[in-house]
Amino acid sequence: MSVQFESRPDVARGDVGLVKASTWDVGTPARQRQAVEAIREAWGSRDWPHPGLLSCTVHAGDDGKTLFHYSQWSGEGAYQEFFANGRDARNADIDAAVPGIRRLGPHTYELYRSTAPNDGDPREPGCVVIVDIEFGGPDKARQRDWVDTVFEALGTDPAPAPGGISGHFHVSVDGTRVLNYAEWASAQAHIDALAAPGDGVGSRTPQWERVQSYPGVSGGGVHRYSPALSLRAAV
Repeated sequence: MSVQFESRPDVARGDVGLVKASTWDVGTPARQRQAVEAIREAWGSRDWPHPGLLSCTVHAGDDGKTLFHYSQWSGEGAYQEFFANGRDARNADIDAAVPGIRRLGPHTYELYRSTAPNDGDPREPGCVVIVDIEFGGPDKARQRDWVDTVFEALGTDPAPAPGGISGHFHVSVDGTRVLNYAEWASAQAHIDALAAPGDGVGSRTPQWERVQSYPGVSGGGVHRYSPALSLRAAV
């Protein structure tokens, strides 16, 4: 199978068993651009490596130094087979083009819930915001309850941010993290939402206060990315 280039992944596709998410620190904007092109070449010059790899997407950090990798898999077995047989050759080519990449992760997730604030929204996302939530120890019920609390806050917000297109909430298989893959119309739309009244992108409501003061949250972060490269097997 050959490689097909897309503008973005179908985050909510129904055949995904798990997601692998990781961050590369490449250091500078120039190396960031070089790394994206090296990934394009390393993957585009080879056949698609495994039928269980459903998509592979790279996002360029607005910080000018990071790349966020988001890959969809049929299951852990497919990932382990790829890791053993196909990953190293591609990474060797990338490392030859851009030496010294720091690879952070990956973490393994399952998609739990998705929301599209504006149903049928035709806008193409100009920005992907990755929200990481870390908990002080594994607790799968707590992960899902935190996400459900966010959905309650979203559903009762009197003035939702107009630039939000969708949110896809993933829970890590080890029970310690939540990742929200949020699509926005633009980076400026997300910046404007953060600047609006309230703490974060939500209004000042009791529901959002419960999200922000949720017990057991030990860390996390919010990072903005631009879509850079999305790959899947050609049909």
